[in-house]
Amino acid sequence: MKERAIDSIVDAVETIEGGGFPVRRPFPAPELQQVDPFLLLDEMGPVDWEPGKAIGAPDHPHRGFETVTYMLEGKMQHKDSAGASGVIGPGDVQWMTAGVGVVHSEMPEKEFRRTGGHSHGFQLWVNLLARDKMIAPRYQELPKDKIPEATSEDGLVGVRVIAGEALGKTAAIETRTPIMYLHYTIKPGGSTTPEIPEDHQAMAYVFSGQVVTGRDKRKIAAGKLAVFGPGSSIRLSVPADQDAAAQILLLTGVPLREPMVRYGPFVMNTKEEIHKAIADYQAGRMGKIAS
Repeated sequence: MKERAIDSIVDAVETIEGGGFPVRRPFPAPELQQVDPFLLLDEMGPVDWEPGKAIGAPDHPHRGFETVTYMLEGKMQHKDSAGASGVIGPGDVQWMTAGVGVVHSEMPEKEFRRTGGHSHGFQLWVNLLARDKMIAPRYQELPKDKIPEATSEDGLVGVRVIAGEALGKTAAIETRTPIMYLHYTIKPGGSTTPEIPEDHQAMAYVFSGQVVTGRDKRKIAAGKLAVFGPGSSIRLSVPADQDAAAQILLLTGVPLREPMVRYGPFVMNTKEEIHKAIADYQAGRMGKIAS
């Protein structure tokens, strides 16, 4: 296996999203606009909410891509214009294929908002091929106990397999765009070298601790994204003398290599398709969320 080297390292930018909640965003940002087929990665929080103060993302539309929400702590309530609703909590994943268009909201769950508490999670946007951009919307919701997990023989590496496969486990999620979405926890002294298809682009976002990665064995601290060059594997390790475990999201995917025009919550292939998306939303053709 040819181990991938690091092409670039990007610092996540702190910003405000939705109704006013804090996020760390490695892309899109001035340093990095996208990693095809991925459009956006937000680390939501971590943040401690006082009772009655938790904030989410009120009603807003999407067309032409998928959103993946992965909660580590806290609870979010989602509703959409097709009548779907649900709650995702610690360890749960919601995979929404927006397709032709949907209006949805992502708000703190009622009891969590009342009591307050610690909230932390991620949202990833995955682009769709032109042929899939106008398909019917679809939700896949996986509770924590339905997401495959595996541990290395020495007990030093754990992985949650949200998409793709790792350590002999295969994800339960169905993806239209071939990707891998792996949440690794690596204790001091641990290492793993997952195989990555050579036609995938690959990146690793560290959100806790530090990890050594890449053919040149560079140390990546929390809040940084490493984008890798070509190859068939990526080594992730944590030195034995490090004080704490590291947590990493390893994201890989087949680039679409299609024209892309994005305007806020719409990602299409031409300006004309963006204008149509705006007109459809303004005319109510994407529906509205029932009160």
